[in-house]
Amino acid sequence: MAEIRYYGTGKRKTAIARVWLIPNGEGKIFVRVSKKKEIPAEEYFNRLTLLKIMQQPFDVTGTNGRFNVLCTVKGGGKSAQADAVKYGIAKALLAFNPELRQTLKKAGFLTRDARIKERKKYGQRGARARYQWSKR
Repeated sequence: MAEIRYYGTGKRKTAIARVWLIPNGEGKIFVRVSKKKEIPAEEYFNRLTLLKIMQQPFDVTGTNGRFNVLCTVKGGGKSAQADAVKYGIAKALLAFNPELRQTLKKAGFLTRDARIKERKKYGQRGARARYQWSKR
């Protein structure tokens, strides 16, 4: 018999996280870095604040220590990846129990942060910065 897993996809900037919640776990988070290798999130995200960010959906819903998390992340930087994992965990918790929707929505974890980098425009130095204008 296959074990039950709950899935959620999280996105932030250019980072994409695929997240699986595995019930009856110890609350550990693993990041899959290759087809067969998984490392603890503490090793991959090497900053305490990023680990706290990923734990927020569990703290708000009171499901700390009930799930192990397996995730794959790609694109973006570590901070954007951590936010993407947080969003993915929130969506996976919703798949586990739809009654958590009100709590997660109130905390703002079900809203995708759509802010991405603005494109550079032609004839300019950046997205909004222009080349310096010379009168003479």
